[in-house]
Formats: sequence, C-alpha cells, structure tokens
Amino acid sequence: MLVLGFESSCDETGVALYDTQHGLLAHALHSQVAMHAEFGGVVPELASRDHIRRALPLTEIALKQANKTLADIDGIAYTQGPGLAGALLVGTSIAQSLAFALNVPSVGVHHLEGHLLAPLLEENPPQFPFVALLVSGGHSQLMRIDGIGQYQLLGDTLDDAAGEAFDKTAKLLGLSYPGGPELAKLADKGSAKFKLPRPMLNSGDLNFSFSGLKTAVLTLANNNQPLTDAIKADIAWEFQEAVTEILTTKCMNALRETGLDNLVVSGGVGANARLREKLNAATKRKLCKVSYPRLEFCTDNGAMIAFAGAMRLEAMRLEQLKSGKPQQNYSVSVKPRWDLAELQMP
Repeated sequence: MLVLGFESSCDETGVALYDTQHGLLAHALHSQVAMHAEFGGVVPELASRDHIRRALPLTEIALKQANKTLADIDGIAYTQGPGLAGALLVGTSIAQSLAFALNVPSVGVHHLEGHLLAPLLEENPPQFPFVALLVSGGHSQLMRIDGIGQYQLLGDTLDDAAGEAFDKTAKLLGLSYPGGPELAKLADKGSAKFKLPRPMLNSGDLNFSFSGLKTAVLTLANNNQPLTDAIKADIAWEFQEAVTEILTTKCMNALRETGLDNLVVSGGVGANARLREKLNAATKRKLCKVSYPRLEFCTDNGAMIAFAGAMRLEAMRLEQLKSGKPQQNYSVSVKPRWDLAELQMP
C-alpha cells in the first residue's frame, strides 16, 4: 500500500510517501521559522495561509522524488490533531479532497502518535514493547508502548513542556526565535558557574514540572545584571544541564518501574545533543537500548504521518475484509485538542 501523508499541525508543511513493502520513498518539508521569526513566535493565521501555498507544490516534489503519480496512491493520511485549528483544516481539507477525487481510503492521524512511531522509520527500528519519551515544545510525556495504538501514559508535565521551557528561557536571555536550538548552541560556550533547581527530580513519580525552573532562570538573570554574553552562556549551560538531568533520570526510572530495557526518544527536544549524550551513557550503564529518529524526523514532518497512517490503513483494510463492510468518510473535521488515550487500533 502506497500512502501519501500530510502534516500541517503548526508551522511546518510536510508531505511524504510511504510504501508498506518498500518503506519511505520520499518526503518534502517547508519550515515557516523565517516567517514567524519577525513576531517571536507562531502566528496561527499566517501559518494557515502558508500551508495553503505549500501543500500541493510539496506534493508534486514528493511524487517526483519517488517517481510516482497520484494514480499510484492507495491511501491518504493527514494530521487531524492536536494542533492549530486553522492549520489542521488546511491539511485535512486537501487530504480529504484528494482522497475523494482518487477514490482511495483516508485516515486522520494523531500528531503525537506520528512522533511516537517516527523511530520505526529507521533501518534498525526498536521492537515492542518499549518506554517512549515524547519531549517537544508542547509535550513532555513518558509512555509504555506495547504496539500500534497500545499506549499507556506513565508520566506527564504538570505545567510547561521541556521545549516550551527552552523557548521561554531563550527569550529571557534575549535569544532569537526559535529559542530552543539557539539556547543549546549558547550552552556549548558556557560552564558550571551557577546552580539551578531540578524540579520533581525525586518526586517519586514519573511526572515533570518545568515552570519553576524557568522562574528560577529569571531570578538568576535579574541577580546577575548586566547580562554579559559569558553570563548568558553559563545560565544556558546550567539550564540545559537541569532539564536533561531531569529527563534522563525520569526515563531510567520508567525503565526500572516497567521492567523494560528499550527506550525510544522522539519530539523536537529529542534532537538535543546533550540529552542524547546523557541518555546514551545512562542506558549503556544499565545495559538498556535507546533509539532516536534521525534529526530531520524529530521535528514535525510528513514521513511520520505517512507511516502512522499506513499502519492504520492496513489495519482498517483487514477489518473491513473481515466485516465485508467497506466504509469511507470524506468529511472534514479536525481535533485541535485530542487526548492520545482515545486512540485505538480499528
């Protein structure tokens, strides 16, 4: 089955082609970072309009890369939620219109499921079951993954997500948008001059809290005026150390509590080099394995949506063969808020 996937949940337009027999054939991506940088963050209306401009040209690029045409498509997947309502509507409308015109099945994909399954696109994918750390600008969650659609939440953030804390801390330090990657670069120039708290490090559960850490950075910055470049670098270094220590400790606790020895990391913060360094060392000490998606698939992309959609379309096809009742709904609906716990395989 050849599946065309669309991602448009926020500020990246992604299109990809995934074949259930031959794997990922092509993917094309456009990031809106430069457009939103002027405003210091994502402007939803501008994001939606840009998705309209980019989706079909990116589809043509992906088809050309794979040497395929629309007539070869067997199914279409699209991000149905969560995300920005307007941005989701663009991708959903285009995907459903194409599916209707081509008379092929379609499926709405949960954005977080796409991230969770992104490491399965690699040459040596992790095997179920595993513990997953989903860490991004909007989420910091630990989950037990027993299979496609079999997700158990182990821990969640009580306030800010790790990526959100990175971005807000970067803004406090006067760094440009997007702040997270800029803060990580600055941290490379810093050293251990300051000490920040490690919220909930020893809480006895697998939850996170990063809001207080951001406030501690503000206090530290106010107490060290004027903020020279050297002081900013030292604050960035300590902030990154605090976040990565918390994430690493909670991951190892999750592996111990579940009795599993396989960890998967996904989401934008999963690209952070210091986090990968700490997780690699910790899992090696405990004789566990850790897997990551390639860097280009840590952030939002169409490949993860095409893959997750292909898995679900295959399951839907088998179920319909058993029931003898093929069904397809081409209506346009989005879920800006969508709890991952609602997901099940058909």
